[in-house]
Amino acid sequence: MFDERQFYINGKWVDSHSNRTLDVVNPATTKPFATITLGDERDVDAAVAAARSAFTDFAETSRDERIALLEAVIHAYEQRSDELADVLRQEMGAPVQLCKNAQVPSGRGHLEAALRALKEFDFEERVGSTTVYHEPIGVCALITPWNWPLNQIAAKVAPALAAGCSMILKPSEIAPLSAMVFARVMEDAGVPAGVFNLVNGDGPVVGNALSSHPDVDMVSFTGSTRAGIEVARNAAATVKRVSQELGGKSANIVLDDADLETTIRRDVQAMYSNSGQSCNAGSRMLVPSALLNEVVTIARTATDEVIVGDPADPDTMVGPVVSAQQFDKVNDLIRSGIEEGATVIAGGPGRQEGLDTGYYVKPTVFSDVTPAMRIAREEIFGPVLVIMPYDTVDEAVAIANDSEYGLSGMVSSRNHDRARNVARRLRTGMVHINGAPLDQNAPFGGYKQSGNGREFGKFGMHEFLEMKSVFDEG
Repeated sequence: MFDERQFYINGKWVDSHSNRTLDVVNPATTKPFATITLGDERDVDAAVAAARSAFTDFAETSRDERIALLEAVIHAYEQRSDELADVLRQEMGAPVQLCKNAQVPSGRGHLEAALRALKEFDFEERVGSTTVYHEPIGVCALITPWNWPLNQIAAKVAPALAAGCSMILKPSEIAPLSAMVFARVMEDAGVPAGVFNLVNGDGPVVGNALSSHPDVDMVSFTGSTRAGIEVARNAAATVKRVSQELGGKSANIVLDDADLETTIRRDVQAMYSNSGQSCNAGSRMLVPSALLNEVVTIARTATDEVIVGDPADPDTMVGPVVSAQQFDKVNDLIRSGIEEGATVIAGGPGRQEGLDTGYYVKPTVFSDVTPAMRIAREEIFGPVLVIMPYDTVDEAVAIANDSEYGLSGMVSSRNHDRARNVARRLRTGMVHINGAPLDQNAPFGGYKQSGNGREFGKFGMHEFLEMKSVFDEG
């Protein structure tokens, strides 16, 4: 068992004021493997005070000093990459290859993107006779989720450091161990005391205390739309900036000239990556009605080829979902799809066959799905794909946009210009054409109830900066 009951505050590992502890469960075994403390308001006050004290000097550091600091963080991160991958596998149940090839590299990628942005960022610009300064916003609360822990931690910490802010990180209590290792990365790199602080805890106590704290200037939150609304409500009384990356129900439009075998196989298996626990997953596949039967056949075959199993096995492609609560939620939605008349093409409710222990959801594909069904509207956050037919491109776009979410989208076609024209019509913050990957230098975020603000690269830095206009007669 890992004993991780201390917090990192003001450059030191300290005991919590709280005596509430929580066992962290390995979802592959359903057994605890670590213990953390759930902090309270006094822990938050201590961390905020440390960040407030550190901010004045850190905000005055030069670009070159912060470049050197980020370079040191990147080096320290590399030194702990294997350790990070190991705790991710245990806390999330993520397959070891996913941890090594995607989860850990995603965090490093954001550190490197922030470094590139910092080297090029124009902190001072001239507008006519006015000088516009971009200055660090202040003390920032960073509240991160469990599904891509290092990705979201680094996507917030890196630009905050680059901008000259101090911060308090509250990782998800479901998967907090990678954040604890990340705090050691910051310690190893020599980040000044108080600039980076970590307090573990749950949303109702630590999350609320951070988002409502009068000495916190900005909150960057990633999580569910429901929780994001609560963060914004708590922050409203002090009129602090709130940047949010929330839920998604992304549509994947397959046009009638797409290479079906390549496209469907690629996108079905991509949907199952990370056990479907990605906010930008293409969980709604929209296909031409005339091609539905062919698509269903390819999707079934692609699903049958997915290897579900022990995350420690290098051949495993899909591990368990993260918790018993998540397992029950996903299975409830699968059962709702059956009850509402959708057809199960692959998978279905219950635990994956041959795996008696662990929160293993069967990779599931539905056909005969209509836009009103729960599985077509709610974020499932599991390895569940719904296939929906359309007759015209206008209908496909209308179905795609008929959602409270607008985080991401996908379009596939042999005609690149045609795909781009459809992409422009989608009310989402991002669109992937023909399976193009994320670019960690480009803005990440969504429309509607998928949030506000943007992360990644220079766009993420803007969230941590204020603008000051200095008007000058000369």
